[in-house]
Amino acid sequence: MLFRKGWFVMETINMANSTRGPNFTAVHFGPLAQLDQYTYKHPALLRETDGKVFLNQLLGMTSSEISINKLPPRTSRPFYHTHRLNEESYLFLKGVGEFQIDDKVLPIREGTVIRVAQEGERCWRNTSDTDDLYYVVVQARAGTYEGHTVADGVGVQKRVRWVAKEPA
Repeated sequence: MLFRKGWFVMETINMANSTRGPNFTAVHFGPLAQLDQYTYKHPALLRETDGKVFLNQLLGMTSSEISINKLPPRTSRPFYHTHRLNEESYLFLKGVGEFQIDDKVLPIREGTVIRVAQEGERCWRNTSDTDDLYYVVVQARAGTYEGHTVADGVGVQKRVRWVAKEPA
């Protein structure tokens, strides 16, 4: 579940900051610097994590789990974890730190992307004294990728126009 400092954030975000159509959902949860206003409570660990927003329920996603995250200076994820079925990709947007996979430690910074197989024991930390570490985690079922997604794309034969469009 996702909470906004005492409020159920799903309703807050969906009602106030979302747009829906038959083929899309868009939400705005605020600037990255304000991610710590959101708290995720892990259902099994009963542990709260500030600065974490899961997007799958907010957007109605059906094929992956995506979270937007903020880790304060000089902090670490407090546990190692693996997955049974899903691999994870970590996209680091801002900040510096270290990422541990099994017995290997990798430096991370803005622009670093790491894929971890489901069996990989992982943990990461922010090594900065002053700056937050911002990152996106994409989780998807391992071994289900069947080909380049460009092959799945279908061109639409119409000219792109931005004028006289109805705002969402």
